[in-house]
Amino acid sequence: MEDNLDTFFSENKFDFHEPHSGHAERFKRKLNNPGKVNKTSWKWLSVAASVVLLVGFWLGANQQPTQLDLADLSPKMEETQNYFVATIHHELKELEKHRSLDTEVIIEDALEELEKLEDRYKYFIDELNENGYEKRIVYEMINNYQQRLEILNNVIQQIEEIKNTNTIQKDEAYI
Repeated sequence: MEDNLDTFFSENKFDFHEPHSGHAERFKRKLNNPGKVNKTSWKWLSVAASVVLLVGFWLGANQQPTQLDLADLSPKMEETQNYFVATIHHELKELEKHRSLDTEVIIEDALEELEKLEDRYKYFIDELNENGYEKRIVYEMINNYQQRLEILNNVIQQIEEIKNTNTIQKDEAYI
């Protein structure tokens, strides 16, 4: 643990310089004599900003075309999509817990594959919006989620094998 801290502080540069002379006095002066703020201009500015935000949200909501997704097709499809999304997020968190120098390449390769599958899924969404509900598209979307989970499960298995190999090698070194 101490080696890690020593390494961290030796590799990073920190600013250890003293502030200029009179710093404390200038700071105390600024604390005791805050500059005058014109409160009425701030009120008008906040009202104007609120109006601009409301108009922006209204325009944004009315301008965005409605895009179908798997969850929009039926309650069962929504349940299916929610299950896959939650499971994938859980597996990604699990994957990040095991990130180390030994596993970095495997994890990055898996993330690239997931990105390709995400792009493919966006293509299916576009196809669903153009053609409407088709079983083939729905099947491909669900299959896409399944492929992502398979990739994540395979990577986690590979990481476990690497950990076991490293543990065995350490144990053999002590013998």
